[in-house]
Amino acid sequence: MSSPDVITLNVGGMKFSTLTSTLLRFPESKLVHMLDGSDQDFRIINGQYFVDRDGTLFNYILDYLRTAQLTLPSDFSDYERLQREAEFYQLPSLAEQLGQDSFYRPRMEILEVRFLLQETHAFFRIFCSCNTTIEALADRIVMYIEQPVRAQGWSIPSALQKPLAPVPLQRPSHHDVVFQCGTDYSTGDQFGARYISIKPDQRKLLNGTNVLGLLLDVVLREGFRLVSTRAVAAEEKVECYTFERKKKPEVLIITESPKPEKYVVVQTKQIKNKKR
Repeated sequence: MSSPDVITLNVGGMKFSTLTSTLLRFPESKLVHMLDGSDQDFRIINGQYFVDRDGTLFNYILDYLRTAQLTLPSDFSDYERLQREAEFYQLPSLAEQLGQDSFYRPRMEILEVRFLLQETHAFFRIFCSCNTTIEALADRIVMYIEQPVRAQGWSIPSALQKPLAPVPLQRPSHHDVVFQCGTDYSTGDQFGARYISIKPDQRKLLNGTNVLGLLLDVVLREGFRLVSTRAVAAEEKVECYTFERKKKPEVLIITESPKPEKYVVVQTKQIKNKKR
């Protein structure tokens, strides 16, 4: 047996169940007029309120009624249609804010890779205007350093003399990461080497040019577009690769304060006493 406090709506063929108090949260909305029977856009069919509107977009409208906030996924693009739905359901504050270009205008995310090749060394600095992107990329890059093993009276194969140990990358700020690869002198006459691996690729690369090629390929696969290549300091062979990517807001939260609870209670009492 269904409760009189639970309302079922059929919006364009999609069914939604919610509390009467949820629909009354914004008393000036069209859904309040639906409940008192004064809105002709709604029809009662098989005990359900039917309205010929977009059911997928109503899912966001109902979430807004429940929480007084609207949270949209990062790939959402139907801002104009959702604005029309907000106008139809007579939620003016929501419709007005959805109509502002600042909510849905794509933002440009800039990423820059600087590469310095110096004898047997290669140095990298990656900068990105979005710190979450640089953090995700830094999590995929692992730098390994050779750890020499000293022989104690017997010969050890060269492959076993230099095990690799991962070391953290340098993070000068929240927006960039620095690392290097190639061979280097350590203490005494022993050689040390730094290798780079970029997940999910399992290879440990020593050559800086190979690391650069893999890194640029990873950036392009993430949806970035190469916009320029330039030499920052020709005498030091510093190359700079600049990429950009359109980035929409990950979430859009709009807050509107509902009318006082006292007014809502009065309206609920009137609707319960009304016979259909």
